[in-house]
Amino acid sequence: MPTDDSSRLSNQVIRPIPHGEHSVTPYLTVNDGSKAIDFYKRAFNAEDLFRETMPDGKILHARMRIGDSIVRLSDEFTGSFHRSPASLGATTVTLHIYTENVDGLWQQAVQAGAKVVLPLDNQFWGERYGMLVDPFGHQWSMSMAIKMSPEEMAAKRKAVMSMFSKGEHPGESSS
Repeated sequence: MPTDDSSRLSNQVIRPIPHGEHSVTPYLTVNDGSKAIDFYKRAFNAEDLFRETMPDGKILHARMRIGDSIVRLSDEFTGSFHRSPASLGATTVTLHIYTENVDGLWQQAVQAGAKVVLPLDNQFWGERYGMLVDPFGHQWSMSMAIKMSPEEMAAKRKAVMSMFSKGEHPGESSS
């Protein structure tokens, strides 16, 4: 009976989606990946799962867990087609966090250095919701479902739709 590792490994069941992963996983490109991971730990209670670094210390690949989700990350590298928001001057994606204590996590993220894009507030769709941008240029929203009266929801919807009809956006004044 063979006892070498190759025969033991060949009998392992390979899962198409690794344990703990979901069907869609964000992969962030940043400048200074180690500092970014440290920020996400302070801001969002991220758990550092894995880091592979280059000889110069840049992050080639990292995985962290925020809540029940995995977020992947790497530094920006010359010649790669991935760019950080800092290099692009913008981001096209918002990462969303659902949490059981949005006010607490919001304050924690702001204290860690996130900047408010849209203030945390009760929104017309029945969530306490706000948007932040992290020091590396990635945009994050966070929320939790809340109880709201139909009247409060209708008033908030009317106010937001009025702003949109004037070409305004609720987040514009908070920059």
